[in-house]
Amino acid sequence: MNTELKNAVKATDKDAQYDTSAKRLLGQKSILAHILVKTVDEFKGMNPKDVVNCIEGTPHISTVPVEPGLTNAASEKNGERLVGFNTENEEINEGLVRFDIVFYVRMKDGLSQIIINAEAQKDEPTGYEILNRAIFYVSRLISSQKERDFENSSYDDIKRVYSIWVCMNMDESSMSHVHLTKEDLIGSYEWKGNLDLLNIIMLGLAKNLPEHDETYELHRLLGALLSKELTIDEKLNINGFTVEQIASQLPYRHMLNVWHKSSFKGTGVILYL
Repeated sequence: MNTELKNAVKATDKDAQYDTSAKRLLGQKSILAHILVKTVDEFKGMNPKDVVNCIEGTPHISTVPVEPGLTNAASEKNGERLVGFNTENEEINEGLVRFDIVFYVRMKDGLSQIIINAEAQKDEPTGYEILNRAIFYVSRLISSQKERDFENSSYDDIKRVYSIWVCMNMDESSMSHVHLTKEDLIGSYEWKGNLDLLNIIMLGLAKNLPEHDETYELHRLLGALLSKELTIDEKLNINGFTVEQIASQLPYRHMLNVWHKSSFKGTGVILYL
């Protein structure tokens, strides 16, 4: 486990599900790489270590405003106008809604890019329907590209975007891909354009870790990292274990919501209840 991730786990401890802590954990490149491998087609089957190198720069955490007109900022360099994400200090315009995590990813061809937004939700909100918020966020990721990633009417230069929502304490482990589809009502004309530009991933983490199965590999990793019950030592590298290995070996808990006491020995996990 890299030092930065270790420090994040230590700092967050049992507060891992709280907003700032969850964003700090999910914002680690090594964790984002695991998420990309399971959610973005081009990276499926790749080693997450290789995907880390595709993440450009340092992910922006709680710095880029969601509000229209404030997502981008312009500057001048050598007489040239440059437009990029508005990463102003968070204290400026305090109270603005900001993307939890947003960053660019270079695709395997080395040329094209996609934009990724990751959001952490401790509980499903009651004041609004979460999918509606996700649609707004992914729409902003598209519209804010004008003047930053494309100019005037060069709409073919729009970059594909993903808004990935990690929702904790759900009733079941789940993952859904929400995207555009075409339905022919009359005729079957092939309209030109990219239906894959807009993507929403809703990833539900159940209160209990799911069974040990490749299908739930990402859920078990994130569930272990964001657990309120596991200790720091259980999340960290113990006797050679990484967080990924710990997550892969914790048994499925059908009835228990907490681990009273546990220890990691040899090549497996022994739980003492």
